[in-house]
Amino acid sequence: MYYKFSGFSQKLVGAVPAEAYSPQGLRPFANPESPAPIFATPTKLPSETASEYFGKNKVPELQKLFQKPDGIPVHLKRGFPDRLLYRTTMALTVGGVAYCLVAIYIASQPRKK
Repeated sequence: MYYKFSGFSQKLVGAVPAEAYSPQGLRPFANPESPAPIFATPTKLPSETASEYFGKNKVPELQKLFQKPDGIPVHLKRGFPDRLLYRTTMALTVGGVAYCLVAIYIASQPRKK
């Protein structure tokens, strides 16, 4: 005996062989042609995309700069911009800590009525 899934009762029900082999909603494959491509441009391989970059490789120069044993911390090795960023960060940090301490002090005082 052959069975098919009934959409109405949500159970398996008896069926003739033609209905069992071609379930409801599915049609036999009739079109032997392949579908049209979805994307018009072909996929690029990673080796092809690397050749599009025409800039100079700066990694060896930066490795020499950062690995030089001159006693300067790594976060300050590039000179003035690094010092400016470092000092700005430290000033904002100290200012933030001072602001938090003042806010805690104000919050700890009882309200005057």
